[in-house]
Amino acid sequence: MPDLDLLSTFLEIYRGGSITAAAARRGVSQPAVSGRLARLEEQIGEPLFRRSRRGAVPTERAYELARRIGTHLDELHDALGADDEAGRAHRGTVHLAGPSDLMALRVVPALAPLTARGLRLRITLGLAEELLAALAAARVDLVVSSVRPRLENISATPFADEEFVLVGPPALARTVDHGHLAEEPVRALAHLPLVAYGEELPIVRRYWRSEFGRRPPNPVAVTVPDLRAVLAAVVAGAGVSVLPRYLAEPAIAAGSVETLHQPAVRPLNTLYLATRGGGPANPAAAVVHRQLTERSREWELL
Repeated sequence: MPDLDLLSTFLEIYRGGSITAAAARRGVSQPAVSGRLARLEEQIGEPLFRRSRRGAVPTERAYELARRIGTHLDELHDALGADDEAGRAHRGTVHLAGPSDLMALRVVPALAPLTARGLRLRITLGLAEELLAALAAARVDLVVSSVRPRLENISATPFADEEFVLVGPPALARTVDHGHLAEEPVRALAHLPLVAYGEELPIVRRYWRSEFGRRPPNPVAVTVPDLRAVLAAVVAGAGVSVLPRYLAEPAIAAGSVETLHQPAVRPLNTLYLATRGGGPANPAAAVVHRQLTERSREWELL
């Protein structure tokens, strides 16, 4: 059976997304962390991470191992009094930023249990580009981003995928000729007004280009930078839009909106946890990064 030191090192790599972050967190050298990981992988009999430009990418075996031991190992450290540093981290302050809808429906509920242990959250809402610029300028510690950051000195760890669906109110759905939709989807949908997240139609445009090969020619009825408000406008009959399935699913089940198009392959968008440099800026930010990485496995985004 692997010893606690090997398992603890594994969890630090898994939660921090890199061997560098794990070494800093445990106060040892990178070769020491690499050596412990190699011994654990030898004992288990298969690799736990793939090395890439994004850092240490967990394998399916790593996901399974982290789910099985993560909470138990944390509780053991607490019981033994060996996690004083982690206790102090839970009492820190983290400046977190992200899109309003995702923060409200997924991120804040996932982090709420940490506040009972003393963690303080200061949350900024906005669009990805402006929030990533705030991260680069050290005005926030961590950004939940729906686009892959490309700024210098910003690192990003992919942590979840969200599926998108094209939906509209029943009255507008009835105006779509399904035979025409199968043959010429852009023309079949062109009469439908759009409800969009922004003037550049970031989500809608991506869906049209990936599924239909071109930008939507549709008129734009409403733009609002909150996907919950986009859904509300669609339900009210203002137009059609592309939304994450987790957000649209209750309205689809209730019959308030209908799915207008069935892609052959589910259109997915990757969500990233972005930090400055090689990892979280402080122990409290590392706690938040770890919690979101683990809780995202439970989200019904895939």
